[in-house]
Formats: sequence, C-alpha cells, structure tokens
Amino acid sequence: MKMGKKAKKGNSGFDDNGYKKNVTSQVTDGTGKFKKSFKHHQNSDSQAPVIRKQVEPETAKYFSEIANLFESQGVDVEERSVICGNALEEARGKEFELATDYIISNTLQTLLDGCNLDNLCSFLRGCANIFPAIAMDRSGSHVAETAFKSLARHVQDTEAYTIIEDTLKMICKVIVVNPLDLICNCYGSHVLRSLLCLCKGVPLDSPEFHGAKGSKVLAERLNLKVSHLDGNDSQHLQQGFPSLLKFLVSGMMNCTKEDMKTLQVDQYSSLVLQTALKLLAGNDQELLHIIPVLLGCNKENLAEGKFDMIVAGETVESMKEPAFSHLMEVILEVAPESLYNDMLTKLLKNSLFELSSHPCGNFVVQALISHARTKDQMELIWEELGLKFADLFGMGRSGVIASLIAACQRLQTHEYKCCEALATAVGSKNETSKFIVPRILFLESYFSYEDKSSWSWPGGAKMHVMGSLILQAIFKFQSEWIQPYILSITSMDAEHVLEAAQDARGARVIEAFLASDASTKQKRRLVVKLRGHFGELAINLSGSFTVERCFNAGNLSLREAIASELLAVRTELSKTKQGPHLLRTLDIDRYATKPDQWRSKQASKQSAYNEFFVAFGSSESKSTKRNKLLYNASMDTSEHEELNIKKDIDGSLISTSVVDDTSSEKKGRKKRKRDVASEDAVGSNKAIEKAVKNFLSSSTPDKKRHNASKQRLKI
Repeated sequence: MKMGKKAKKGNSGFDDNGYKKNVTSQVTDGTGKFKKSFKHHQNSDSQAPVIRKQVEPETAKYFSEIANLFESQGVDVEERSVICGNALEEARGKEFELATDYIISNTLQTLLDGCNLDNLCSFLRGCANIFPAIAMDRSGSHVAETAFKSLARHVQDTEAYTIIEDTLKMICKVIVVNPLDLICNCYGSHVLRSLLCLCKGVPLDSPEFHGAKGSKVLAERLNLKVSHLDGNDSQHLQQGFPSLLKFLVSGMMNCTKEDMKTLQVDQYSSLVLQTALKLLAGNDQELLHIIPVLLGCNKENLAEGKFDMIVAGETVESMKEPAFSHLMEVILEVAPESLYNDMLTKLLKNSLFELSSHPCGNFVVQALISHARTKDQMELIWEELGLKFADLFGMGRSGVIASLIAACQRLQTHEYKCCEALATAVGSKNETSKFIVPRILFLESYFSYEDKSSWSWPGGAKMHVMGSLILQAIFKFQSEWIQPYILSITSMDAEHVLEAAQDARGARVIEAFLASDASTKQKRRLVVKLRGHFGELAINLSGSFTVERCFNAGNLSLREAIASELLAVRTELSKTKQGPHLLRTLDIDRYATKPDQWRSKQASKQSAYNEFFVAFGSSESKSTKRNKLLYNASMDTSEHEELNIKKDIDGSLISTSVVDDTSSEKKGRKKRKRDVASEDAVGSNKAIEKAVKNFLSSSTPDKKRHNASKQRLKI
C-alpha cells in the first residue's frame, strides 16, 4: 500500500524531548532518573536488556501517511479494518520501536483500536517477549493499554475466548519471569493493573479496582454504604480468565518474595498489589497464601505467633509509610476472617494507639476497626483505644474515632461506652452537657484552642466534616444512651441552630437528630428555634431537606407555620432545583388555595398514624417508627428525583471532606477526600411499611396518594 505523502517530522526515533531513544531500556522512577538494578537482575532467568533501534525513514513515512489518511476521514468503516490489518502486518518485527516512538505510537493505537481480533492478537504475540519493555515506556504503555481495551471488547465472544486466552498467556509467562521492574514502574504498573482486570473480567477503567475514591471508602467505614468488594460486584463482571489471573498473581508473588520490603513501600507496586487483592476478594484460598507473603511471613507462623518479632516490628513500622498503609487497608478489607483475627491478635495487638497517632498509620487502624467481624475483636480494639478519645482528637485523628463508633454500632457492642467516652473527651464532669454538640461540630477549632474552658461558638466558621459525621452516627443510638447529646442540641441558642442549619454539615446533624429516637417533644423544641427562617433555608439546596424534616417532626401548628413561610417565597423557591419537589411534598399549592382542606388532610394523616401505632406499637420506639413512616408516606415524587438533588449536595461537600483534616497530616500522607453523605442507607422494615400502607388505604380519604407514596432513598 503506497501513499506518496510526505512523512511527518519527528518520526525518526526521537522522544518528545528531542532525545534519541536508541538506548538500553531500563526502569525509571517516573522522574527521568534510572533506578538502581535489583539484585534479582543477576539471576539466570532475568531478561536481557532491550535495545531500541531507530525507526527506519521509510517505515516512519509509511505510518505518517497512514495517520494522515485517518485524520482526513477518507476511510469508510469497511476499509478501515483492512487498512489497520495491513499496517499491523507492516509493524511485524518492529513492534518495540514503533510502540515506543512518541509520534508513531499514536498511530499504532488507532490501528489497534480499529483492527480485527486476528490482527490484534497477532500483534500482541509478536511483541510478547518484549512486552514489559513496551509497557514501561511512556508511549508504549498507551499502546499496551489500547491493545487490552480492544481485547476486552471481544471477550464476550465465545469463539474468540481461546485465541485471547492463548495470547494473554504468552504475555503473562514473560511477565512472571522478571516482574519487579514492571511492578515498580509508573507506566508499567498501570498496564499491569489493566491486565489483571482483563484476566478477572472487570472493566479496565473500573475505579473500584484502580483505587476507590476516599469518599467511597469513608462511606463504607461509617456504615453509609455496602462495601464495593462484597461479592466483587458480580453484575459488572464480564468473561474472564481465572486461571490466568491466579497464574499471574502467584507468579509475581513467587518471584518477588526476596524484594517484599521494596514492594511494601513503593508507590507503584502498592497500587498493583492493591488491585490484585481486590480482584481476589472472596477467594480465601489464594488470599491465605498471598497476604502472609506481603506481610513478610508465612501463614503458619502468623497463626501460631512464631514469626520473628524484629520482622513483625519492621512490618508495623512500614505501615507508617504511605504506600504500605494503603496496601494494608486493602489487606484488612479482603482478608479471610481467620487471617484477619491472626493479624489483629498476633501482629497489630499493642500497636494500635501508636499507629493511630501517625498521619499514615491511622488509616490502617481505621480499616482494621471497620472490618472487625466479631464482638471479641472489638473488645480487643476497645481495650487499646476506648480511653484515648481525647488524645486522638488532640492529634487530629477523628477518623479513628468515627470508625470506632460506626463499628460498635454495626456489631452492637460498647454502644453506651462509645457515647460516654465521646462526651468525656469534649468536656469535663464539672461542665454541663450543653457544650457537647457545639464542640464536636467545631472539633478542630475546639481542640486547637489553648484555653478550652473559655472556648465559644466561632461564628462564621465552617463546621468540621468528621465532627458532623460523628454526631450523625451518635444520633442513631438508642435515646437512653444519648441523652447528653439530645440535651445539648436542644439547648443551643436559636442563632446557633440557624447557623448550623445553613451549614451543609450542621444541617445533616439536625436532620439526624430529627430522625433519631428522641421524643417528639424534644425534636419540636429544636424546630421552633428555626421559626421565621424556613423560607430562606428552603431556598438553599441542603437546607431544603432540613425544612422537610422539620415539617415531619412538627405538630399541626408548626407545619402550618412552615407552610406559610414557604408560601411567601413560593415564586423564588419554584425556580430552584429542589423547590418544586419541596412544594409538592408539603402540598403548598393546596395550602394557598384551600387552607382548610390542607389542615384537614394534615390532621387526618396525624390521626391515622397515631391510631396505627396504638394498634401496632412494639418495643421499639413508637416515636422513631412514626416519624420514619410518616416521612415515607408524605412522598409524592419518585426516588430518582430525590436522589439527584441529594447527590448535588453531597458533591459540594465531598470536595472539602477529609478524614483527618489537621496541619500535622498535611505534612504526612496526602489527604484523602471523604464523602460526607450522612444518611444511613438502610431501608425501613418492609412488613411495618406494608401494614402502614394497608392501614392508610382504609383509614384516610386520600387513598390514591398514599398507595403511590414511596420510601425515600437515603444516601
């Protein structure tokens, strides 16, 4: 195929910096400097250095003309595959030179994206022996990624399965001979993670396996979301190659045992190992073999506690390194229960407070707490951390305390002790409990204040993310355990309640209190302090949810006061995203045109629920059930609409949320963004909900509306 167009400049074996790349391929540290060779390079199995030859002028001209042809869009769909196949045939034997050329590599990506499966596999088999060298190159890594993405499009085709598996097997066999450089390379590690995902059958760009966002991790730790690794998200799995995944991971582990200390603290190897562990979640047999190797010991020694104490000390010390702390979080998340218990009792015991005090190590402790399986395990953790709340707050480690509270709640143990320890940490026995909630709302401000006894509400300051999340968790406990917190929030000055409602983080705390087990009288004591401000709150995106909660907690006179204030701002409110939903939910149009009918409906609804709970009351708080079910029944809109509005609020909060937002941590590990999605994702009891709907259908005049009402989705 001859094309007499002039070749593009820069195709003759130069990188983007203008330097010839006719050099020995080695590993770089991502800054352009060469890493020192590892000792295993001296082994007989190690690969010979790959010499990159300069691309021949004729070849460069050919691929330049191919690129011009595609850019001109002069190729139809049928011809495209043929041209791509012919061009890849031309690349045979020159794969390394072409893939690592800064200009031609882009053309090669286009060809790999548009060719058929046979040509694609032929190209990969042709470069299998030098695949690691291609993957570790800045340009070559993009070519390798494109090839894998193209393969992923064919894996669902049963006829293509064998040829794809054979091709990947050739590449895997080459990688496991000498995987260390590839694992520790900034480009190669990313390609390797994509290969692992391809073998598992998950999308190559899946964020869950390329490093979940801190917001998702935090939501899981605080019981706000089910773990994304539970069941490995099977609905997103495609056809995979499980035997290849096992071969590749075990091969990498076997060949890098001697260099495990290097892998533990290397940024890029940590990412590869995290991905491998996440993909193996649920495969206990493999994990029982791999995790002890990552910790520098074997399973038998770990279980019996016979490992070298010096090695154990070094391993714990390594958990203070950013890369290994990330890796340990995943290890604790996926570890089988028996192995988790061994790590807690044999490796981490008596080191929890020391790790909690460290900017990086505290994340390991958070993961340990969040994945505790039993009350006995929580007892061991509580013994070391239960009396250290004040110390941890003082060091800015509120994330550890939040995880501890959430785990106690999940396992239903030490709940009262948690509430008591938290209250003690932010106050003294000589003080009244009215200061508890304000101090937790402004955790950083309070604990950085020199004379804590003279600390006062810092007007205009932003409320603390973790303080907000901690209070939201606290208000999920039984009312008899959280009386000091209830007294504190209901004793707040009206201007402070308003300021909290105007702050997205404070508003979530108010909502949590209104959904808590507190009595209706206590809730209304707080709601009346917002009287006269419901209109301005409703116009605010996050405040609209607070207004809705206040409405549901109020009696008829309070509800009418809220409706009256919303009516006054109805025109402005209807122009906001959340306004139409709120106006519909509170039935403001009916209130404006037929106020007597509106009052009758509200009274009827109140009476119906009162009758229901008289008839079907249980040992659980009637107040809590009534408010939850009343809230569900008041919904006229779809869950989808509510969810979209709520996501907007969460998005504005996530951008500033960090687990340990302290100056000391800024100097240590890079901050992780945390989600402040504050409401529990647990649905109400289905049997009770069904009974309520049946009762309402026969007891209220608005049967159609109640039958259509849906449970609100909490994020």
